[in-house]
Amino acid sequence: MKDILYAIQDLFVDVLFIPLDAFRDLELENWWLANIISWVFVVISFVAFIYWMKQLKTSNDNNEENKTITAHDYL
Repeated sequence: MKDILYAIQDLFVDVLFIPLDAFRDLELENWWLANIISWVFVVISFVAFIYWMKQLKTSNDNNEENKTITAHDYL
């Protein structure tokens, strides 16, 4: 059982974290390049938020939502 856990540890530490270790070393040289993953996620989240708001506005403009007081059980 102990060997399985050590194998999982070796997989993550020695193989799967290699790109993150590279970003950690890169941070000392260039902060912007080291945080590129974070910036990509911020941009993707922003685009998804804008898309969702556009879809909600389209739905609201078409009066597709039931806004009566009995529309939802929790009201």
